[in-house]
Amino acid sequence: MALTTVNIWTGSPLMALWLGSRVVSGSNQATMGAIAVVAIAMAAFSYVLVRLLAVQQAAYDRVTGHRRSIRRHTPWLRSMRGERPHEAPEGVRPSPVEWMLIASVVIVVTAFEVWFFFFSGSPIDQRSGRD
Repeated sequence: MALTTVNIWTGSPLMALWLGSRVVSGSNQATMGAIAVVAIAMAAFSYVLVRLLAVQQAAYDRVTGHRRSIRRHTPWLRSMRGERPHEAPEGVRPSPVEWMLIASVVIVVTAFEVWFFFFSGSPIDQRSGRD
């Protein structure tokens, strides 16, 4: 599950960029076709990895004997009245997959912010600006 979670952030974009680089003709300039391939491929790879993560979560729940105590409701089937309490029952804790997703989001956002504020170059004049 950890490998799948990490690949949602890294493997999917890298594979999509690789496919996009194969579409670009002999020139070094990106074309709209290559950009479309990257966008579609990244969406497809991410979707497949998220579905794989759901299958892994179901297998983990089955092996550990964990049953979901809260049913998922689609937004259009939820009550619009504020009369019903929508509180989670006591003792409900995030599953290991949810903890991994939370941790990966925190790590990726922190890494991006460190890169952006301290290591990225300026797109305007090609200087670092972080000297």
